[in-house]
Amino acid sequence: MEFEQMKVQLLALISNKTLIQATISQPRQKSNDLKRVKLKPVEIREEYMIQLEYQYERILKHENVTLQDLAAKLDMLFEQFRQVHAEFQEQTIQVQLSKKNKVLWKSSQNATAKQVDLSHNRKKRYLLDDSRVHPFLVRLGVQAEDGKIKKQKYDKFKQINRFVEFIDDSLAHLPRDKTIRILDFGSGKSYLTFALYYYLKVEKELDIQVTGLDLKKEVIDECNRIAQDLQYENLQFLVGDINDFNEETQVDMVVTLHACDVATDMALARAVKWGAKVILSVPCCQHELNRQLQAPALSVMTQHGLVKERFAALATDSIRAELLSLVGYDTQLLEFIDMENTPKNILIRAYFTGKKPTNEQRVKYDEFVRFLNAKPFLENELQILLK
Repeated sequence: MEFEQMKVQLLALISNKTLIQATISQPRQKSNDLKRVKLKPVEIREEYMIQLEYQYERILKHENVTLQDLAAKLDMLFEQFRQVHAEFQEQTIQVQLSKKNKVLWKSSQNATAKQVDLSHNRKKRYLLDDSRVHPFLVRLGVQAEDGKIKKQKYDKFKQINRFVEFIDDSLAHLPRDKTIRILDFGSGKSYLTFALYYYLKVEKELDIQVTGLDLKKEVIDECNRIAQDLQYENLQFLVGDINDFNEETQVDMVVTLHACDVATDMALARAVKWGAKVILSVPCCQHELNRQLQAPALSVMTQHGLVKERFAALATDSIRAELLSLVGYDTQLLEFIDMENTPKNILIRAYFTGKKPTNEQRVKYDEFVRFLNAKPFLENELQILLK
């Protein structure tokens, strides 16, 4: 089979709307940051589309394309990758390309026909099932007493469940031979703190001790009242600043939600020094790099205040992720909630592995911060560990 013929045949199979899922992988260049792309059909506003999930080493990106636009996307992907595995309702195909695009096409019939799952059309299965009553959601006004999610709170319900997914993914990294110590900096109204406690303590029956920390006394008082009403004995809320919290010597999980500017870095540094096995951080208001940024090569971008602000925020979180990797964490930047809800939707997820960084990693990091003329607060806080 010729290369162009392969593309036409693959596109025709997908256009028949029988695709279950597909993976395009095996980068042609080892240096390619994009590791693989997954495809699945979705239905959005009654239009059949293909969702592309771009899997980089540390982040995931999603894009929905029409069948009309898919051909151009496939052309681009086959310039970067050499392998396709695709499942259709009636058959499964495997495509392998040589360096010169010689095609090896294998097809096998499925024993039984598979069903196409247009997941945007189906009821999402949440870890906190919306068909059950969850007392903390009722107490926080997200759920009615009959269990129905309040219409105006449905975005909050989805955000809570997305956070619970991150908590669930972290279970394997938490100790089971002692009380799991968890700190939440900048807990605010504490929807997610209560969700964390409920999922780990009530649903998973783990031995945990959770502390939420915030500067607003009236908010903390209300959160403590709710915790008492729910009889959450191992959950407490305290008034205080991150820098003032010195009661702990070891913490297993640190959560920071919308701690502004370098307050996020303070929390990340404290988490590292405590030896936290899991860090979940949603940064906010990343102003430090915006003030420092002097990179003439980027002036086409940075001459625009809005673009400079967004670039600085993305670069700041990239620096934070890389610094955590340099001190022994497996770190990823993930989408927390949909961009349509808030532009501040990046979550830094870090699991401690103790893996030593390579010299190449350190060189790449140093070159990047020099290029931006950056002096990251977090780097200074972790200086001893980075030597």
